[in-house]
Amino acid sequence: MIYGAVKALAGTLSICLLFSGTFSYARCSVDVVIVNGRVEHAPRKGIVRVQLVYPNQKMGESGDVTVEGGSFRIQIPFLTQSRAPGLLGIREKCDRKPETVVVALVEDDQERDHEYDHVSLDLAKDFEMADPSAYAPRSEILLHGPASTHPIR
Repeated sequence: MIYGAVKALAGTLSICLLFSGTFSYARCSVDVVIVNGRVEHAPRKGIVRVQLVYPNQKMGESGDVTVEGGSFRIQIPFLTQSRAPGLLGIREKCDRKPETVVVALVEDDQERDHEYDHVSLDLAKDFEMADPSAYAPRSEILLHGPASTHPIR
């Protein structure tokens, strides 16, 4: 009796594993937006916040990086799958990409973030393909912090 229950459980788990592998296999790639540049007059606790924005102002992936030595570099990966896969992935579309990349210089304060500068970049105009799956800015991104290292509040 116990042997039969274990055998049935093993069979059920095998079928679940088989189908989970079939349906979770993504045929669409993960691309990356590379954002790098400089900060003039970086605040003491300065971070650069990057937000990907999709059509219809839908917010997507984001990330933060600490400003080090007046410069920054961050990579934001995103899945290109734009339509949920159908049975066995037949109807999958892989054309999803952000329209806009928002880059902001903020001071990381525990009470609140103070934004010093930001730029909104158009992915089609302001970026180029660095390789088949990576978008890099056509020119260096320059953000400006306060003239002194202490923010005016």
